[in-house]
Amino acid sequence: MSDIQKWDVEDPKFWENEGKKVANRNLWISIPSLLCGFAVWLYWGIITVQMLNLGFPIPKAELFTLTAIAGLTGATLRIPSSFFVRIAGGRNTIFFTTALLMLPAIGTGIALQSRETPLWIFQVLAFLSGIGGGNFASSMSNISFFFPKKQQGLALGLNAGLGNAGVTTMQILVPLFMTFGIFGGEPMILENGSGTLIGKIPAGSETWIQNAGYLWLLFLIPLAVAGWFGMNNIRTEEVSPNIGSPVGAFSKITGMLLVGFFTAAVGLYIILPQPVGMGAPDWSKWPVIAGILFTTVVLLKMIPGEIKPNLQRQFKIFNNKHTWVMSIIYTMTFGSFIGFSAGFALAIKVIFGYQHLMVDGVMTHDTANPAGPSALMYAWMGPFIGALIRPVGGWMADKIGGALVTGVVAGVMIASSLGVAYYMQQAYASATPQDFFVPFLLLFLVLFAATGIGNGSTFRTIAQIFPKEQAGPVLGWTSAVAAYGAFIIPKVFGEQIKLATPEAALYGFAIFYAVCLVLNWWYYLGPKAEFKNP
Repeated sequence: MSDIQKWDVEDPKFWENEGKKVANRNLWISIPSLLCGFAVWLYWGIITVQMLNLGFPIPKAELFTLTAIAGLTGATLRIPSSFFVRIAGGRNTIFFTTALLMLPAIGTGIALQSRETPLWIFQVLAFLSGIGGGNFASSMSNISFFFPKKQQGLALGLNAGLGNAGVTTMQILVPLFMTFGIFGGEPMILENGSGTLIGKIPAGSETWIQNAGYLWLLFLIPLAVAGWFGMNNIRTEEVSPNIGSPVGAFSKITGMLLVGFFTAAVGLYIILPQPVGMGAPDWSKWPVIAGILFTTVVLLKMIPGEIKPNLQRQFKIFNNKHTWVMSIIYTMTFGSFIGFSAGFALAIKVIFGYQHLMVDGVMTHDTANPAGPSALMYAWMGPFIGALIRPVGGWMADKIGGALVTGVVAGVMIASSLGVAYYMQQAYASATPQDFFVPFLLLFLVLFAATGIGNGSTFRTIAQIFPKEQAGPVLGWTSAVAAYGAFIIPKVFGEQIKLATPEAALYGFAIFYAVCLVLNWWYYLGPKAEFKNP
């Protein structure tokens, strides 16, 4: 039952009689599996805030490295994940990669039970959390094969949007589950006030921070079962013709994941500060990321056996200039969404949770602000809006064209990021930064909404300009490139906060969005467009 031999969803009769039911069943198992992947990948953004509140003896700048490590690893793992469906089958891929998420979830729960756990253990667990980030590429590639082109904007928007809601789900559930001892273990006492969706929690309260890892087992175990018994491998020539046995499929996935882990580890070793890494200069992150992308692709091509010819066929996407154009444009939308999601909570904490006071002629940023907003009360809002509005972006693009929607989104992102930068600058120079929090938050929410709508519209564009066999891998590849936003944005925030100029990060992003606006117009809207408003 799990293997489908005939699949032609572009035939209206087949779609109505057989395809729709099967496609929707696979979609609605895929969505919560992807949701948990995002949650495990990005829960460090919340965990690190609570580690600060509990007095873990780790400097703020080092805590930013945890979200950055998970971000870079998850982005890198998307490169091999883009090709899993071709060589292993959709059902085998979603089941196995969902089950693997239990490893970092259990490990994180154990490590968080002691303040004395060394930083390197958290860094290893953040590294393993990257599995959840990689899952997006295989999930999107898989769902793209189940739906006809005319419905892919909405279907992919639902899978990505509701899957990305894992960020919001995590930001709501993790603070809530930390307030009671559902999984046992000893509580810790808050040294600084914390919060949940429904309000602040005063210092001196008990917190079970280990639940941030354990709670995902409540979802991952039943989802792995649902994936195994409820999903399908499409065995047609253009999707997954030669996947072999499930054990063989799992072995191929593991081998390709190890390639991604290896290149990510080398890149992190170069970038991360001593003693964990070499401590290369801040500017080195750009050539290092380019090197990781190139090396991962080359190493995958060197894998012997049946994987090699399958990958060579799929690697044709790299000869198409639109693969590279859409990678840049997609980075504007998804890269911004995932990067801001990873760093939003800690940015609120660092900018508004402390008073910025002039002491002996020197501006200081380490005096706790009793009137500051709780990061855990507000951080979920941006990812919530950005994720849930994504299907709307896909639907709008299906109606009026993907490139037109993307162009408008780019303009909104430029304006809102400039506004956020202004209020960040004002807050980081004020003894009462909370005075600037409301306009900062509102503009950031507009920015999140724009990333979500644009993310949905780019799905539509990719589905229209690439042939079906290439559309899935292109979705995976572009998502891999864009996902480095989860590494770059927290890293840039951390660098600029060290320099006491956090607003410079947003000014830089605004310039990048302007470049994307021009690219989108030149290739898809202007008079020389090869594909007119796809």
